[in-house]
Amino acid sequence: MDIMDEKKMVTLSVEDGPWTGCAVLFLRSCPAVNLLSLYKDQQGKFSVFKVLKLTLTDSAGGLEGYEILKLHDADPLLGVEVKFVDVAACRRFLQSYGSGAVQQSLSQHACRLLHGTQELALETQLKAGTHTLDFCLDDLELCLQHIHQSQPGRLRDDEIAELDQQLQSQALGHIPQPPTLSQEEPPVPSNCFLFQKRVFAPPTLSPDLSEDRILAAGDLQRFSNGVGRDWRKVGRALGKNCRALKGPAIDNLAYEYEREGLYEQAYQLLNRFIQAEGRAARLGRLVRALEDSKLTSLAENILDIQPRE
Repeated sequence: MDIMDEKKMVTLSVEDGPWTGCAVLFLRSCPAVNLLSLYKDQQGKFSVFKVLKLTLTDSAGGLEGYEILKLHDADPLLGVEVKFVDVAACRRFLQSYGSGAVQQSLSQHACRLLHGTQELALETQLKAGTHTLDFCLDDLELCLQHIHQSQPGRLRDDEIAELDQQLQSQALGHIPQPPTLSQEEPPVPSNCFLFQKRVFAPPTLSPDLSEDRILAAGDLQRFSNGVGRDWRKVGRALGKNCRALKGPAIDNLAYEYEREGLYEQAYQLLNRFIQAEGRAARLGRLVRALEDSKLTSLAENILDIQPRE
């Protein structure tokens, strides 16, 4: 069998069917900021885990496709054992690692999240089983094959599961209590909606808002500009009747767009709602979600009406 045939077999093995593999990223930081010592310290453990999680999210292209199984004390190194369950995510990680983006992301997140850290000097090594992948990063398919052959021999460590849950809870923020059930409202015509117990219908609304229309670009901009930190509350309210915003979707948005700020997180939330619901992404549904979240002033702003005295 020649080299080209071997390459074809490697490519087929990583692209076909269910794919899993395991790699360990070893980190050694300068004496001023010792990641291993910080992780051993109960106060610093969560911050170090958050730095690692955000770095992997950056390099793998999102929250899906991988999970941290365990952090190893390989003094003076900190070992991060990662299970990959998606070959595309693994390939993106390898490309980021080879370009130096993983190290850069680690340094940036550490400077932001680890108190007193101005600059982080790092030495890294990536291994899959007995293979040191730093020596073959120019051959991504071979690296993928080594990772695929190194199957994880453990379940996720309980401590890692607890840290991950803590991070998810932090991103999710305060979970409001479900609204108290009120007496049944009278039926509302299909081209109208209720807001503050009032039926909005022609000619109550201004001409461009004369009916319960599909959300437009202007609504998206006003929402993103005005909702601030409450975007997650609105997302949970919208998620009651939108499958795309259920489960970890809002948490994922918080992770994915954390660096871009609140405006972008809010924009991506409502944009996902619009893309998922299509013509069912109506103004009335957003207004009801804002009212449920006690953001009536923002609803009035989006409706372009003056608040009642």
